[in-house]
Amino acid sequence: MSHAFDAATAAAEPLRSAARPPGVIGAVGAALGWVNRLIMVLCGIALVLACLVLTYSVVVRYLLHIPTDWQDETAVFLIVGATFFSAAAIQARRGHVSIELLAGYLSPGLNRLRLLLADAISLAFCAFFAWKSWTLLHEALVDGQTSSSSWGPPLWIPYSLMSAGMTLLSFQILLQIAEFVVTRSPTAAGRADPKIGLGARHVGPAQPHGIAGR
Repeated sequence: MSHAFDAATAAAEPLRSAARPPGVIGAVGAALGWVNRLIMVLCGIALVLACLVLTYSVVVRYLLHIPTDWQDETAVFLIVGATFFSAAAIQARRGHVSIELLAGYLSPGLNRLRLLLADAISLAFCAFFAWKSWTLLHEALVDGQTSSSSWGPPLWIPYSLMSAGMTLLSFQILLQIAEFVVTRSPTAAGRADPKIGLGARHVGPAQPHGIAGR
């Protein structure tokens, strides 16, 4: 789903808002960037809460011998929410796992076409996933579906997290495609400079992030 990604520098690099075109697309991209930053903070809090819930479950179950029936599913819901909601923010940094086998053999023009095609396929898959998630959410609400555990929480909770997260991811990919089409720049739409694998051979010595110069 993404171009080459260097996790070591991702945290220090801001989202590439400077490459966004002016006008509506740029404004929407900037707004989505702020939303992604807020979501990443909330996802971090959710993961910490999941760790605390699981730790509490272990303590009360094995040390205090108190039965529990809500901790595991609560932690799962928190992790599911953090996973799906953070997907758009990771996509904004082009941080999803990618295979760069062809990057070093194709010309810059063909590489841009390859990346655009990959985005289009990713958008189709994520949009279908989001649609199915909304369908499951509707069924869970209409039928009053609950978990089969002794606690029995409503299933609309995880389905709503999946639906909203995948919808946000689909919108992020659509925005990046629009940015790329408008700017026609190889570094537009959050595409970082090649840093790893065969793609690194295209990075000149003036590029500070290229591994080839290290």
